Amino acid sequence: MISEPATTQKNICCAQVFFCVLFLAQRIFLEKAVILVHMQKKKQMKLTFYGGVGWVTGANFVVENIPEQNTEKPHRIMIDCGMFQGGDDAREKNAMDFHYDPASIDVLLVTHAHADHLGRIPKLVRDGFRGKIYSTDATRDLAPLMFEDSLKIFDYEKKKYDREPLYSEEDVKKTLSLWKGVPFHSRLDLGQGFSVTLHVAGHILGSAMMKLSYGSRNMLFTGDLGNSPDPILKDTEEVKGIHYLLMESVYGDRNHEEREKRVEKLKQTILEVIAKKGALIIPSFALERTQNLLYTINNLVESGEIPQIPVFLDSPLSIKITNVFKKYTHLMNKDVQQKLQTDNDIFAFPGFVETFSIEESKAIAHRDNPKIIISSAGMSHAGRIIFHEKNYLSDEKNILLFVGYQAVGTLGRIIQDGAKKVKIFGKEIEVKAKIETISGYSAHKDSDHLLDFVSRMDENLEKVFVVMGETKSSEFLATKIRDYLGIEAIVPEQDASVLLDME
Repeated sequence: MISEPATTQKNICCAQVFFCVLFLAQRIFLEKAVILVHMQKKKQMKLTFYGGVGWVTGANFVVENIPEQNTEKPHRIMIDCGMFQGGDDAREKNAMDFHYDPASIDVLLVTHAHADHLGRIPKLVRDGFRGKIYSTDATRDLAPLMFEDSLKIFDYEKKKYDREPLYSEEDVKKTLSLWKGVPFHSRLDLGQGFSVTLHVAGHILGSAMMKLSYGSRNMLFTGDLGNSPDPILKDTEEVKGIHYLLMESVYGDRNHEEREKRVEKLKQTILEVIAKKGALIIPSFALERTQNLLYTINNLVESGEIPQIPVFLDSPLSIKITNVFKKYTHLMNKDVQQKLQTDNDIFAFPGFVETFSIEESKAIAHRDNPKIIISSAGMSHAGRIIFHEKNYLSDEKNILLFVGYQAVGTLGRIIQDGAKKVKIFGKEIEVKAKIETISGYSAHKDSDHLLDFVSRMDENLEKVFVVMGETKSSEFLATKIRDYLGIEAIVPEQDASVLLDME
């Protein structure tokens, strides 16, 4: 017979054992729950390369989160939606359906206003996109001018070749209704844990690098990087705290002349054409390149380094864009700010003539030499410049001066590569004019400065994706980054996707 105290003591011991086991079970359960929660909270982001891969043009990249439940819709953010440029292949690629559902894109970030970065946005809207569009205010103001120019080209191609336009004027109106300007350096919430901060790229007026933040990490999309120091714009900013970098590589395998040399070469080319009593024809991008040229010629004329001769800006688009520049002088560098104190128009000078109408453009041919004609498009693939090349290429007194990148397949690239004859509007034209190139006027960083840009980032940088260049250019730059900086650098393939850890 067991006494009552003994029974009580046994019951107490059993209870202690029970609670001890329960405590251990709870602890194991909680530890597993913590591990599970930690695993669930690990953030990843998927990056897909839909354009700007293997090509300089057609920039188009999409990032999205990875939903915890398969039934949830990913939050999709697009960076740029640009046109492909460079002959029939580009035209076909532009007309193709997007490799994703445009309606699935929630936000579109636009780095800058060049057509190869925003040219297909109205097509994206036509095909179902209804999200929000963000860029700098200057890019937002330049965009309608770029779209207006494209609509004119579409109209011409419809009449001439019966080609269906990529989009309509109504699509452009819908596009602009979705678009908002964002100041530099302000953090913008994009939803679902994403945010973006815009930094100065120094490429063209209003161009921005997009610092995309998600989880505890950052990815920087450079857009195009400026050839700093630029004659007009502020320098490309250094951006810290970047873990992943997607960067351009237009000049990834070659370098420009120094800034002083490009001004001197322009000066000597002008003096040469004056001595020969010829015409200097400059195919120039309407946005940024033209304004840089006008600013430089203005300085040369005002300093007396070149005499006054007629300088025709034969591009309505360039004229309109130059007026936008005058609105955003606060985005220009200190030298320009200082010059504006004494020169209220840094883009005009004695002898300068703007030609709006077709009649005014045609009349240039009847003006005596020497003269300078600046006209778009910069790659001679469209626009009024083609008519001038048709008129002036066959005369050895004349000079054709390239001041920017010429994409493979464009008329500009064919001439630059040394063709002795070219076809313009179905007519064979002999190339007797002197062909010159000043790469120092490029608005892109060259190979050494692209490498320097990467080297200035801090130790957080883990991986670089090299895009927006011809394959050989991208591969060359990626190799330099790996060999000189010891950072993983990848040249992705079209439509490829990668998962990036964001914690």
